[in-house]
Amino acid sequence: MAASRLQSWERESAAREAAEGVKAGTCTILDVVENLGFPLENADPQMRTRGIQMLSEVLLQCYSLLQEQEVTHLVLFYENRLKDHHIVIPAVLQGLKALSMCATLAPGLAVSVLKAIFQEVHVQSLLQLDRHSVYSIITNFMSSREAELKGLGADFTFGFIQAMDGEKDPRNLLLAFQIVRDIIEKGYALGPFAEELFEVTSCYFPIDFTPPPNDPHGIQRGDLIISLRAVLTSTPVFAEFLLPLLIEKMDSDVQSAKLDSLQTLTAACKIYGQKELKEFLPSLWSSLRREVFQTASEKIEAEGLAALHALSTCLSRLVLSSDDEDLLDSFLRDVLQDCRHHLCEPDMKLVWPSAKLLQAAAGASLRAYYQITSSVLPLLVEQYTKHVQSSQHRTILEVLLGFLELRQKWGSEEEDKTPLLCFKDSLCSMVFSALNEPNVQLQLVGIRALTFLGSLQGLLVPPDVEKLVDHLAQFILHEEDSQTSLAAMEAAGTLAPLYPEVFSRCLVQKLSEGLHPERQEVSSPSKQECCLQALAAVSTHPSIARETVPILLQHLQQVQNGSIPADIHSVVSVCQSLQQVALHCQQDAQSYWYFHQTVVPCLMGLAVEAAMQENSNTVVSKLLLKEEALSAMVLVISAACTHLSPELAAQSVSKVVSLFLDGELSFLPGSNFASTFQPFQDGQCPMTVHRRLVALLMAFVCSLPRKISIPQQDRLLCELLALSCSCDCPFTATSAAKCFAGLINKYPAGPELDHLLGIAMNKLEQGLNEGPYQSQALTLLLWVSKALLQRYHPLTKQLTDKLLMLLGDTSLGPTVSDGFALLLADSPDVLGRSCHAEVRLMFRQRFFTECVPQLVQGFHTAAPGVKANYLKGLSHILNHLPKPVLVTELPTLLPLLVEALSCSDCVVQLSTLHCLQPLLLEAPHIMSLHIDTLVGKFLGLTDSPAMAIRIAALQCLHALASLPTPVVIPYRPRVIKALAKPLDDKKRLVRKEAVAARGEWFLLGTPGR
Repeated sequence: MAASRLQSWERESAAREAAEGVKAGTCTILDVVENLGFPLENADPQMRTRGIQMLSEVLLQCYSLLQEQEVTHLVLFYENRLKDHHIVIPAVLQGLKALSMCATLAPGLAVSVLKAIFQEVHVQSLLQLDRHSVYSIITNFMSSREAELKGLGADFTFGFIQAMDGEKDPRNLLLAFQIVRDIIEKGYALGPFAEELFEVTSCYFPIDFTPPPNDPHGIQRGDLIISLRAVLTSTPVFAEFLLPLLIEKMDSDVQSAKLDSLQTLTAACKIYGQKELKEFLPSLWSSLRREVFQTASEKIEAEGLAALHALSTCLSRLVLSSDDEDLLDSFLRDVLQDCRHHLCEPDMKLVWPSAKLLQAAAGASLRAYYQITSSVLPLLVEQYTKHVQSSQHRTILEVLLGFLELRQKWGSEEEDKTPLLCFKDSLCSMVFSALNEPNVQLQLVGIRALTFLGSLQGLLVPPDVEKLVDHLAQFILHEEDSQTSLAAMEAAGTLAPLYPEVFSRCLVQKLSEGLHPERQEVSSPSKQECCLQALAAVSTHPSIARETVPILLQHLQQVQNGSIPADIHSVVSVCQSLQQVALHCQQDAQSYWYFHQTVVPCLMGLAVEAAMQENSNTVVSKLLLKEEALSAMVLVISAACTHLSPELAAQSVSKVVSLFLDGELSFLPGSNFASTFQPFQDGQCPMTVHRRLVALLMAFVCSLPRKISIPQQDRLLCELLALSCSCDCPFTATSAAKCFAGLINKYPAGPELDHLLGIAMNKLEQGLNEGPYQSQALTLLLWVSKALLQRYHPLTKQLTDKLLMLLGDTSLGPTVSDGFALLLADSPDVLGRSCHAEVRLMFRQRFFTECVPQLVQGFHTAAPGVKANYLKGLSHILNHLPKPVLVTELPTLLPLLVEALSCSDCVVQLSTLHCLQPLLLEAPHIMSLHIDTLVGKFLGLTDSPAMAIRIAALQCLHALASLPTPVVIPYRPRVIKALAKPLDDKKRLVRKEAVAARGEWFLLGTPGR
């Protein structure tokens, strides 16, 4: 009978069936023990092991259901089995691991179990999994029976030290390090074993572990480093042991040991105090100084500076009593003593290392900053006057600027005490002197220093500020180097809000004079453009914007009137400056409303006036009507409308809509309107010219928030729909289509929208099927599809099917395929989030799911002459799809992408290459299946006539080398030989990519790659 019981328990499913019985209540755990009586009591150790293992497996599945009495009996049984034969111990530990997770564990049993383990088990003689069980038991008890374990006092700590001593497996070390950290952070008694606990963990420092290839556990060296560092820096008690160890490792020749030691010191400084650091400060400073002065590694230098900063910060935190030594003061005196004299050396070899050390220490606290800068700043000023070369002046000024910029960390508190006040005159003299030197790089540093000095409130007196602005004006108006001019503009934009009156009087006036018609004989186009850019850059204060906006508008009016010579580039430059001013004004509601009500009517008035004067056939009147000029004005008007409040937007929109629908001109400035304005009325010139201004209407109404009600919206939509399908001018038709789509995207759902879309569908069908306006109808279809796709409108499916059908059209197909890029790209204007368009999350993924299967099917059934349309459309879709989504669909789509590389259309080739390049890095195993084809295609495209394709093909070849080495190594000779030709390409950018790709293939298979 016993044998039959045993045989039944020997089945693989026996433990699971028994656990299910306990869970169902058909038996108890004690019944299971009773049924296992024969193997549990057997004289054969192997038989006992099998019985205990089976019981432990049951316990692991149903430990949460056990009663307190059952747990107590089982714990006593398992404790007794710890004295059994050594082959039984692993199974016993599995059972104790399950019991350690029981919430019904009686008080005192956790202590009893751990005492038995510490006494009876030699942990390090066990296998890795069994040692892991011991650490898991300890962890479980520390989580649930903390008070009981603390009752053991230091015996618990000592027992754990014995258990952990000699551990080598990284999986167990991560768990053991966490236990040590919990012992310290949760306040377990260390007693006399603090040093032993430190030794048993610090013996692993620094971590020297390289995970094996294809390690299933995923443990990295960095995981162990961070875990061990958390232990070593968890308590000041370890300081007397840790700091000598860190100093020893910093002095070693092993780079990784240096790096780890510096990072550990930085972490330790967060919890150390005066008592822990005092004895070791000289040695620590000596080691840190050497690492910065002598190291060849930028990483070690950076970590050394970070450690010095942390050390100085730690000393700055100490609260001093009257009897305490000021460790920060004495430490900084040592730093100054060892670094200061290097700033005075004639060859200046050690200026930068010394400056970095001083700045790292000074940046720790305001007190440290004052102590170091009080000593260093006068010395740097003195050295500047002693040296004569521009390169030396630049070095000294950059060092000084580093100290100045540190001051920004503490805001304006206690600014009256700053050493900068004492040396203000000398610093200003030094910086102004640098600005007068011809060296461009020195001037750039001088501008940065000047910007900082000007940003400190109260540092500069009015004459200094005026001198500062004069220098900036000089650089903007008369400097030939664009770097210096742009830097001066940026500085002006930063400082103008602090000194608006001075900038308005001294800079804006000069910039205005630079644009004045009377001076055109001496004002070059480049200088005009520079003045326009500077006027925009300096408009960072509301009062200045109120002066620069009229200047810019006046210049545009003079272009319109023909009073100054100009070209289309001049108009675009003015509009770009106005757009920048609009962005600055968005920060202030009043300033923004001023810009809106001043600029928008003026731009529309100038455009309307130009349209009405078109019959005069003058070049000037046509200038503002050119596509480039209108496109630039669109950006200005859009920037002037996106941030309007609902109340102000409602005031303004009614006037603009009335202008375009009813010809109401009263809100436009000026009275030089020769006729009526009727952009939607049928007829020839001048009505054709009037229609071009629909682009400005689009910029206005499509930039307003969704909740703004558009007056006469349905009438406006009908006019836009008619114009978009019947206008000969592509620019006008596209503007009308975009405006219609932008309004439809925001139109509330309901019968009215359905009615408007029905009318639009009829128009589209007519336009696409017949007549001379097929192209315009297709443009409208694409924009309406995008508008509805972004808001998940049900009609999207019908429109998408129409587009897919048109891919097979020989005349419209190529345009449709390019249109897929439009559908999925982020819209910069009317259908973008910046213009408050409705853009639903994951609309691209939804489009991909619904469209691509049909696209692939259409490709396979299409005539040979139009297959390229399908490939181009697919390539555009994939290029705009999030890469994680694309990777999941790659196995089915990759053959098509490979085929697209053979397409004769350059757009298809380039789009496909851009799609494949990141996939080579993100999905190497899938791409490896097509390695032979890809190598051939990429190499073939390196001979393409188009430079962009040659570059993209070389980038793909570079990425191809990242595939698994066994896959690509057979192709190494062929690729290296083929890449010799692009090395002599006539284009530098192609040669650059060829060098990078060939170098990567040369390194394939080399050790350490």
